[in-house]
Amino acid sequence: MSAVLDLKSFLNSHPWPAHMLASGARPLDFLWHFDLALSAAELWPWLSDTSRLNRAMKLSRMEFWDQGGVRYGRTRNAGQLQEWVEVPWTWIARRTLTNVREYSRGFARFVRAIYVLEPRGERAVRAHIYFGWIPRNGWGRTFIRVGFPGFERRYRKALGDIEKHLNAARATSPFREPPEALAPAAHTRLAGLSRQLAERLPKDLGTDAGALAERLRAHIETSEDSELGRIQVRPLARAWGVPERALLVACLHATRVGLLALSWDIVCPHCRGVRKEAQTLGDLPEAAECEPCGIDFNTDREEAVEVSFHVHPSIREVTQAFFCSAEPAKKPHMELVQRLAPGEALRCETTLPAGSYRCRLHGDKAFVRLEVEERGAAELTWSASALPAAAVVRPGAAVLLSNPTGHPVTFVIETAGFGVDALRPGQLFGIQEFRDLFSQESLAAEVKLSIGEQTILFTDMVGSTRFYETAGDPGAFAEVRRHFTQVFDEIRKHRGCVVKTIGDAAMAAFPDPALALRAAAGIHARFDGRAGSQVRLRISINTGPCMAVNLNANIDYFGRTVNLAAKLQSLVEAGQIVFPRSIEQAPGVREFLTERGAELEPLELVHKAIDVPLPVYRWATSASAASQTSSARRAPG
Repeated sequence: MSAVLDLKSFLNSHPWPAHMLASGARPLDFLWHFDLALSAAELWPWLSDTSRLNRAMKLSRMEFWDQGGVRYGRTRNAGQLQEWVEVPWTWIARRTLTNVREYSRGFARFVRAIYVLEPRGERAVRAHIYFGWIPRNGWGRTFIRVGFPGFERRYRKALGDIEKHLNAARATSPFREPPEALAPAAHTRLAGLSRQLAERLPKDLGTDAGALAERLRAHIETSEDSELGRIQVRPLARAWGVPERALLVACLHATRVGLLALSWDIVCPHCRGVRKEAQTLGDLPEAAECEPCGIDFNTDREEAVEVSFHVHPSIREVTQAFFCSAEPAKKPHMELVQRLAPGEALRCETTLPAGSYRCRLHGDKAFVRLEVEERGAAELTWSASALPAAAVVRPGAAVLLSNPTGHPVTFVIETAGFGVDALRPGQLFGIQEFRDLFSQESLAAEVKLSIGEQTILFTDMVGSTRFYETAGDPGAFAEVRRHFTQVFDEIRKHRGCVVKTIGDAAMAAFPDPALALRAAAGIHARFDGRAGSQVRLRISINTGPCMAVNLNANIDYFGRTVNLAAKLQSLVEAGQIVFPRSIEQAPGVREFLTERGAELEPLELVHKAIDVPLPVYRWATSASAASQTSSARRAPG
């Protein structure tokens, strides 16, 4: 094994900034080394979550707030108030992180913490942990010199607990602290509302409704505050091994009975931190800003709003306790964050895995793509004077940074995709239970939300004018109502939601094309004449990006995808379904069509609203439907 890095060599690589030494006070430096039977990738999420680590080491709670783009902090140590400016952290994921504090009150003027991970083998890493202090006065020097060396023992125990936990593959965190017991009244309320939840959950959840309600009750009662600050359905469903949709429906009902509360969280597209929690859809603004990132942004982008749940305060007050600002753990999408002074240059050895990334400068909305692939270059050169050209580098490539400008610049490399665990409004709008339980929710008139890809289905009655004339208004009205009941039932059965009705037509949305096609076939099966109904329907389907808007105090969908779905109606008659040919390539579609023995007729939609004809398939789901005309027709203007 190589020799342990000594303090002199460490300070040569990480010298004290001149402005920190200007007071003339001699620094107090501490450097410790810990060898662990873990990989750097395994250790990084634990070591970089310094709030959780500090709590495990019994440090005092800290308070943080942002003002004027600056983060401030305070705490009490040994009864003494400490206040500081939290300098933005810098890090290279799985390699190193640096935290600096500039104190306005307390026993120090400056403190800097630097963690360096040195891989020693496939599952062996040496963690170098350094702390440097510039004391405020003689008393502060004595306090630090006497008290701080004991922290080496605290780190050794905490890191040893992490090592044992990961090597034993234990499910429970070694740093978990059980919450205080609920007050008797809150415990009784929780039990009663949990029973109500179990009784009202639908039976077609795909999992045991009673067991799910009980698990949610136990989660509310026994989890740490850090696990309940924002209850995120998608990762929780994975951890519990239950269907994501089932847990989401359970949380919606839990909100209605008073176990949970729902919030619409505005998220910064850069740091991805929550900038505001809106309690209703109507509270969402058109635009927001993130002071720490120095940007403003519109909320109409798909990743700008997330949905989360919270424990209702009548049951349990959940408070977020901080033991450090822990920036790297709160921004796990950021692989590299480095701040360079004017004229400074730096070579960064990364551990970037294969994938897509974005390169940007802090406070600037512009970015360029960076692809990491085996065939890529060994280095990326990036000057602060201009963003690099879109590049391809290999995993673990070096990044050569330089700042020729006259001001400090922060370089950021982050993953290109946005949180797969986030629950977006579009996913919620597509749940029929949400539309039924939260029918009062609507967007402000000026707000529109991107809700990503949706599959839109339109149904329309064929020959409705003649039907009304022959059946009479009362009879026709009753038959149309019965028809909607059956259409809605088929939509719900295939995980769709009813967006709206227009006269005797319906518009629905589905999470994917295969479910929409199954619903369409099921709807036609209900109106093929064998059940005695005189109603006949035509159905069109389209998939693509949509916007959510407010229409008549309801959540409606808008955009080209919806418009094309409506225009496709001109190509179908009773018992037929039409959809773009591209949909056939969607998962599960071809298998379903083969299973049904579907004979698809290729057509084109020609319309003045589209530049080129749209290739489509028409499917006649019954013999009578197949006898309808098969010629493509131009849609009316």
